[in-house]
Amino acid sequence: MARLLLLLVLIGGICAAAAASSPLLPAAETMRVSFAGKSEFRTVNRKPLGTCLDPSPYLEISVSTGGAPLPDEAFLNVTVSGVRRPDRSHWLAMITPSNSSVLGCPLNGVNYIETGDLASLPLLCHYPVKAQYLTSDPGYLGCKASACQKRRASGTCKVRTCAATLAFHVINFRTDVEFVLFSGGFATPCVLKRSGALPFANPAKPLHGHLSSVDSKATSMRLTWVSGDARPQQVQYGTGKTATSVATTFTHKDMCSVAVLPSPAKDFGWHDPGYIHSALMTGLQPSQSYNYRYGRTPPAAGSGELSFVVFGDMGKAPLDPSVEHYIQPGSTSVAKAVAAEMQTGKVDSIFHIGDISYATGFLVEWDFFLHLITPLASQVSYMTAIGNHERDYAGSGSVYPTPDSGGECGVPYESYFPMPASGRDKPWYSIEQGSVHFVVMSTEHEWSEKSEQYNWMEMDLSSVDRSRTPWVIFIGHRPMYSSSSGIPPSVDPNFVSSVEPLLLNHKVDLVFFGHVHNYERTCAVYQGNCKGMPKKDAKGVDTYDNSNYAAPVHAVVGAGGFNLDGFPKIGLHSWSLSRISEFGYARVHATKTDMLVQFVNSNTSAVQDQFRIVKGAR
Repeated sequence: MARLLLLLVLIGGICAAAAASSPLLPAAETMRVSFAGKSEFRTVNRKPLGTCLDPSPYLEISVSTGGAPLPDEAFLNVTVSGVRRPDRSHWLAMITPSNSSVLGCPLNGVNYIETGDLASLPLLCHYPVKAQYLTSDPGYLGCKASACQKRRASGTCKVRTCAATLAFHVINFRTDVEFVLFSGGFATPCVLKRSGALPFANPAKPLHGHLSSVDSKATSMRLTWVSGDARPQQVQYGTGKTATSVATTFTHKDMCSVAVLPSPAKDFGWHDPGYIHSALMTGLQPSQSYNYRYGRTPPAAGSGELSFVVFGDMGKAPLDPSVEHYIQPGSTSVAKAVAAEMQTGKVDSIFHIGDISYATGFLVEWDFFLHLITPLASQVSYMTAIGNHERDYAGSGSVYPTPDSGGECGVPYESYFPMPASGRDKPWYSIEQGSVHFVVMSTEHEWSEKSEQYNWMEMDLSSVDRSRTPWVIFIGHRPMYSSSSGIPPSVDPNFVSSVEPLLLNHKVDLVFFGHVHNYERTCAVYQGNCKGMPKKDAKGVDTYDNSNYAAPVHAVVGAGGFNLDGFPKIGLHSWSLSRISEFGYARVHATKTDMLVQFVNSNTSAVQDQFRIVKGAR
């Protein structure tokens, strides 16, 4: 495969933002300041602060930056000192922006619960980005770090205080940060001390660049990034080519809500997203690698080979001991494993098929997620499908009126991940890479027969040129087959009865779904019956022969990070051939006649299941 060295740098507004010698003085209308939306519910919910139990006059909060502005990423040591009586109820919050409310709102637990997060988290009037009890420092309760604040005439210590040092991972949120010390635990918080606002050195800096494909020719790529500056920025690539960005944003007024209770996105969890920039790079060549930060174009439609990675339900997890909203414990291991996979140079693209960040209305969590995937998405095409935690909310037009998106209703998802879809809030599309035609649907939008999406799927599947792309892979979020039970059920029989016949009629070879947090593979299945079974090849690998097509093979790959789902020990279905409850992803290599699929354990790199689908000459 040919290699092309390409320098890709962000210039213009980016260079201005990065220049250390001149202060950043953007025009007032181009910069965003984040204020949380304030609702009547918050006013009713607010709890007056009582008298704190330790009003020590010696309390101090010091941050390891030494007073310097915050960098784009840092692991900060934050020291709380001057505590006279260490208590298990003492905790430290990191809030952004610094003007966020730190009053107690005891009813705000419902904001976490409605999105499915049942963890014990702080009940402030605005969501704190991170929180840690001071007992994270194992020496705190025993006052291992002490200082004498006042001495007697004899020289002995009269007033001794204690300290704790905690580590916080901070990334550039564009808005300033403040550390606030509380007593009373998460449920009954009372402010003891504030650090004062800590600004970022470069709030306008472009960050979290990620690539996506725009068509099947692989001669153009879209680069999307986040910045605090609305002014157009440029991408320089190739031999002097440039592309100018278009900046968009959204506000809390764009979020969904209901009258009785404001959604997290509308109120409690709102954080200003800054500006999302997108630039289209044209005149590229398929299957080329790009040095520097941004990356590699996928193979053009009809070319001989394609290697891609697919997973669902990733989210993010803190890189420090903090608690945050909706932690997905396997997300970091999967991200690291895919990054290692990419170092081989054998990954052309990535498909993340729903439940992307699990921000679910806590908007600052999108920044953490984008930071997590930057090493992956900045190098190859990062294609996505929408899931329930991006789209669903009551009254929003979703098929499922659950509060799973926390009021986001797909707006942040479509802003951060512009896919080659037909229009706003129509996040279905198809794209061809190498020998594969991908059909990416939304299980959250209407899919019943004669609906707009159904008609599109039927038209798209009817138009596939099998001489150019012999493989058809169908992708969505909610599965048609899963052995795992849940409340509500993971499989909607109405969805299956409406859409499954399309897959059979148009001879779809392979189907990938997420939503259920494990890995499961089926036989060639239709209407719950095995229409074809794999046979072992010479290496003992299960092989489906689609030269005599029987039905699609389904694979659930929702093991990308969220807490794993198990499998029943009895009553298993005959169509279920492989079941693995481990974090991981699927890697796929497709030629014109052979497709190899392997499920990789992200913690061990072991291949725990593999199968082939073959057709034509071998």
